[in-house]
Amino acid sequence: MGTTILEEKYPFLINYFRRGAENSKRGIAHCILFYGTDIEAQYDLALEVARLLNCTGDKSNECNCLNCNWIRQNQHPAVMTISKVDNKEPDDTSKTVISIDQSRMIKNNLLVTSEYHRVMIFCDRDKDGNICGLNRTNFQEPTANALLKTFEEPPAGTTFFFLTKDKEDMISTIISRAQCFFVPSMKSEVRDYSLVGDIMENYFQLQRNEVLNFYFDILNLTKENDIEEIFNQMQNYIFALLKSTLDNPVMKIKFIKDINSVEHAKQELRLNMNTQTIVENLAYCLVLE
Repeated sequence: MGTTILEEKYPFLINYFRRGAENSKRGIAHCILFYGTDIEAQYDLALEVARLLNCTGDKSNECNCLNCNWIRQNQHPAVMTISKVDNKEPDDTSKTVISIDQSRMIKNNLLVTSEYHRVMIFCDRDKDGNICGLNRTNFQEPTANALLKTFEEPPAGTTFFFLTKDKEDMISTIISRAQCFFVPSMKSEVRDYSLVGDIMENYFQLQRNEVLNFYFDILNLTKENDIEEIFNQMQNYIFALLKSTLDNPVMKIKFIKDINSVEHAKQELRLNMNTQTIVENLAYCLVLE
């Protein structure tokens, strides 16, 4: 996403960070947490802040100094992406998490002085290499705790970014050390619920004796499909119901609660709880509460 487009979509955030980069007394926090559904936009914003912090020109959108060009090409030597696949030592065999070995590598790198403003962007990647958000599964507590002292007292000219969908996906010690910014999604999203439409139809009218069948329908669906995608589509379906019943205060409250119940199930999933237990609890919450 180009700088001009970012400025059009997120004028407050861009202006805020631009003022901080231009005013040494104002400055920018050394730990920044972005949260929201559009992780790619968060990543582009982090790169733009890195550009502003390293620009040797006028910090304008059109600046063509070496640092700005490097960052636009994502090739700057002091701007690093930290994920389960980015910036790992050759002997680091971990494949699903940001590792303890990476935390040591980061601390060792920061012992060496740099002429640049160093920016480290913590995120995740999916199987296709797309930028994704951090959670407690891919950025686990031991690794985060190994870096807490560094996050609290980094060398001068160092900024850490953490990208996540929901602040609750991060451990509290990271949240307490970071300045948090909500990054709204500007995408025109199509809310797909094709996998769950039949199962979810009139779920809110089910009776107590039908809960077990509802539970098995969801569980069987997860055996052939990604469970988080199933939960996402369930939220999409309920959101569509919510939009159609905004003039009904009772159903509005019900559907908002149900969306939050599915979100809670997603968080339990990320904590590696038993799938059957998660689905069973969710089914009872959606039908009986």
